[in-house]
Amino acid sequence: MGQGGAFAARASDLSAMYFNPAGLAYQDGIQFYVGATVILPSTSFYGPVQLNTNQQTKMVSQTFTPINVYASCQITDDLVAGIGVNNPYGLGTEWPADWSGRFISTKVDLQTFFFTPTLAYKLTDKFSIGVGMNYATGKVTLKSVLSDPFDPHANVTIEANGTGMGWNAGAMYKASQDLSIGVSYRSQVKIDANGTATFDPMRSVYPAGDVSSSLTLPATGFLGVAYSPVRNLTFEGDYQYVGWSSYKELAVTFKKDNSVEVSPKNYVDTYIIRFGAEYAMGDWQLRAGYLYDHTPAPTMYVEPLLPDASRNEVSVGLGYSLTKHISVDLAYMFIKFDQRQAVGTAINFDGTYNSTANLFALDFGYSF
Repeated sequence: MGQGGAFAARASDLSAMYFNPAGLAYQDGIQFYVGATVILPSTSFYGPVQLNTNQQTKMVSQTFTPINVYASCQITDDLVAGIGVNNPYGLGTEWPADWSGRFISTKVDLQTFFFTPTLAYKLTDKFSIGVGMNYATGKVTLKSVLSDPFDPHANVTIEANGTGMGWNAGAMYKASQDLSIGVSYRSQVKIDANGTATFDPMRSVYPAGDVSSSLTLPATGFLGVAYSPVRNLTFEGDYQYVGWSSYKELAVTFKKDNSVEVSPKNYVDTYIIRFGAEYAMGDWQLRAGYLYDHTPAPTMYVEPLLPDASRNEVSVGLGYSLTKHISVDLAYMFIKFDQRQAVGTAINFDGTYNSTANLFALDFGYSF
């Protein structure tokens, strides 16, 4: 994070299992890497235009803490095995219970855990490959107020859990001591979920009870180049592809009456441009980064559930080797979303969204 996520061409610690599994081949001995990130988002909505108002509504303050846990073991001089646990996908929005968009959404919370056993092999001192399996678990909560003229205050809660499978692979080529190139790919993961729907107050006409849904998390790909123009200073630039066209709709089937509630999303494939730099001074590493993340959400489908926008992100980081075997990494990132004007939306809820986020990360590494 301290280097803007530009890391696929180096992947020089155990987070290689996310950025490029081929980098795992250059990890010696037995290693552990554990940490978490604190995410503090903030969003304001101005509108809706349909009510002829520019009233400001602030999203309820929330804190998210995705984690990462990695471990690796060098089996031979050329073969390394590892396993990682992280939260690469997730979202959460919560709006005041009585706000004007309550019939669309009052709260959504998506949590995913990816378990990634990985193998990496060093074909030569300059070239390595890596492969891994992704076993994903997901949990989602959706809350809104029922838009029913006979019972306009019924609260709807949908909770569901599911699992899915995928894979990832990567390759790394160290052309020289100063230049390295990395590529990696992570497949789509389709999570099939089952859960329940509750209504408060309850009426017999409501389809309470079992529900089912599915969500296809996007494929991603990295292409990175790292270069050291002088000793101890390294620059890296990465292009990341994100296959968000997998998110075409959110459909929930209510098994009581076999009805289906469908919310079109129609996201498009997009990209992220990442730049990072690191300067090593003995036991210290100074880091900085920047990235541009282009939104996959078409204007027509911007909504309170996830008011996404393109974003510029800047970061700084610091690494320190406490001992020969223990290291600590710190990072801070600020995210500024572009102001997003939702006009002509499919849900007939137009307005303007402004969002920012602050992220703080702390990780510890141990090797023996």
